Amino acid sequence: MENYGEGNIKVLKGLEAVRKRPGMYIGDTNINGLHHMIYEVVDNSIDEAMVGYCDEIEIEITNEGSCIVRDNGRGIPVGLHPTEKIPTLTVVLTVLHAGGKFDKDTYKVSGGLHGVGVSVVNALSKKLVATVQREGGIYRQEFAQGKATSELEKIASSKKSGTTIEFFPDESIFEITEFDYEILAKRFKELAYLNPKITIKFKDRRIEKEEIFHFEGGISQFVSDLNKKEALTKAISFNVNEEDVNVEVALLYNDSYTENLLSFVNNIKTPDGGTHESGFRMGLTRVISNYIEANASAREKDSKITGDDVKEGLIAVVSVKVPEPQFEGQTKGKLGSSYVRPIVSKASFDYLSKYFEENPIEAKAIMNKALMAARGREAAKKARELTRKKEGLSVGTLPGKLADCQSKDPIESEIYLVEGDSAGGSAKQGRERAYQAILPLRGKILNVEKARLDKILKSEEIKNMITAFGCGIGDEFDISKLRYHKIIIMTDADVDGSHIQTLLLTFFFRFMNELVVNGHIYLAQPPLYRYKKGQKKEIYLKDEKALNDFLIETGIESSNYEGIGLNDLKDFLKLVAAYRRILKELEKRFSMIELIRYLIENQELRKNSHSELFTILKKFLENKGYNILNHSIDEDKIQIFVQTPNGLEELIINEELFTHPLYEEALFISEKIKERDLNFQRDIFEILDEVEKNSKKGAYIQRYKGLGEMNPEQLWETTMDPSIRRLLKINVENAQSASDTFNLFMGDEVEPRRDYIQAHAKDVKHLDI
Repeated sequence: MENYGEGNIKVLKGLEAVRKRPGMYIGDTNINGLHHMIYEVVDNSIDEAMVGYCDEIEIEITNEGSCIVRDNGRGIPVGLHPTEKIPTLTVVLTVLHAGGKFDKDTYKVSGGLHGVGVSVVNALSKKLVATVQREGGIYRQEFAQGKATSELEKIASSKKSGTTIEFFPDESIFEITEFDYEILAKRFKELAYLNPKITIKFKDRRIEKEEIFHFEGGISQFVSDLNKKEALTKAISFNVNEEDVNVEVALLYNDSYTENLLSFVNNIKTPDGGTHESGFRMGLTRVISNYIEANASAREKDSKITGDDVKEGLIAVVSVKVPEPQFEGQTKGKLGSSYVRPIVSKASFDYLSKYFEENPIEAKAIMNKALMAARGREAAKKARELTRKKEGLSVGTLPGKLADCQSKDPIESEIYLVEGDSAGGSAKQGRERAYQAILPLRGKILNVEKARLDKILKSEEIKNMITAFGCGIGDEFDISKLRYHKIIIMTDADVDGSHIQTLLLTFFFRFMNELVVNGHIYLAQPPLYRYKKGQKKEIYLKDEKALNDFLIETGIESSNYEGIGLNDLKDFLKLVAAYRRILKELEKRFSMIELIRYLIENQELRKNSHSELFTILKKFLENKGYNILNHSIDEDKIQIFVQTPNGLEELIINEELFTHPLYEEALFISEKIKERDLNFQRDIFEILDEVEKNSKKGAYIQRYKGLGEMNPEQLWETTMDPSIRRLLKINVENAQSASDTFNLFMGDEVEPRRDYIQAHAKDVKHLDI
């Protein structure tokens, strides 16, 4: 305690720039930047834990939209700062580059390298309250937009120590101010793995959810939990201190073809890697190469392995603690400190060499995995040579099915990957030849999640795509040679079309990831409906909502509702149409939608006891002419069996119904409809039907199932004309989450996929049957 006082806090001034250019300090002003604010505060608590003064951190999201971070560390100093002559807590929260991290004696290593963390959070908050327990007292001070709005005051006595920061993000800075529970929980779980002595409690008052993260097994437990496949080895872990750098590594191998490596510096995740990652890879590759040289057969020794070969099936966590690390950017995506590479490389080589000697069975399994990957790479190289163009970009070497564009400028060129020869033919005729290329794909491509590159390159459809794109694949991939800056997947709006989209996206994510990361992949959005009336009026509508809105807009003109403004009526009926759509979705999951609608529109009925509620519902059903055959009532639910014109139906009224997302959505829209209070004497759906009927009179409405139903002109007008088409750009917000999702849905493990489908079957919104 005596080593951490007012004199340890060094000052480098200036804070206004943070509000002017927040992206420089937190990355962006969207969801990532918003969560980065919490990370900065939590990282300060983690830094206290890393020097042994804190073992419990609590994070709470409040109903008011704020975030509270509490720790039981030493507490930020509150006495007068020796040079600033104001309370040190005020200095820490109002001065950029003020903190204990510039004093090497206070924190030997820390995540918040720049010392800007909590002051930046203050600058970008409309309100921040700091409460410190220290030296026998509880101290409190309020701030707003980087400035103190109250004096530091002692509000009580306490024998405890710690810091509590509550902040409200400033909506004038952030595009989004609502925290995402899942994103935050994932981050706190990682921190708990990396710091096995810490307990992190995370509570979200908005959804009344709470989790406690504490992992005695540390990163060894982390890699075991990350593994979703058949493990070839147990978790191997080591912890080495050398030259003020702590290197902690855990790894295992499984039977998959993909790699999952996570790296951290001072508890900060480094998604872009850096010198610690490359050092680990160098050490691991050297160990495996040496082992092959000493133990493989003469024929196997001819296979020279590379760094890429040891990636196959590798699950690893690399965590280093480094004094004064050099990062690329404040969001710390990549470690740049060059001296870390040889330290991590040597530590990995020394430990794993010894481990391989002492564990020959596991060492041999890893060696065989690397040798198989090397053979696959060699086979893939030969396959690539067969697909490589011999004369630059000359048309003669491009796939025969490709209808190329005239332009050679990649920036303006785009290629459509079209499902089927029929739609491909229409697309070729309807396109703008100057800059639009068409490549028809026959059937479904190979599921690349279950195959190595050499097998993938035997697929004719995949070879055609690689050749057409021009940028190669694998270690020959060069994005600068990409021939089209827009790659547009165009499939039918049915289950087969969705499957083809998923197969293609799996291929791009796993083997041409840079195309996704750099924003070159798009999904075409063909319309679902065509509305035609007379000879001249023809309109394409993208989905059911667009159709409903259009029918209301046109049908209302010939309707007559006195005393109601046209715009008010349009807005009202659009709400009614949305309400009807949700009820249709609810009807797919629950019986007796009339009864559910009655409950939604009479929400106060839920205050009754179950027996009282049943009596009310019984009367409602009898008035409808339905016969109740049986029922049961208990504390948790009401179960009713009813004979309806559709046959015997069962409805269970319980919390599952009342908390279902669709029920809650219907309830919200129903309340909005009541607020409008247009005082109709008839059922609102009757009025909507009447308006839509007016619009449909004399009109032909076609619902498209496949692209092949459109002629070339229609395909151009609806899906390919850049001035009016809709494209969905594919991006990756969380690479690890995306990788896990592809693994779950496209991998060869059936059990996790079946469990997921069973757990989420009732939440499906778009089902093609």
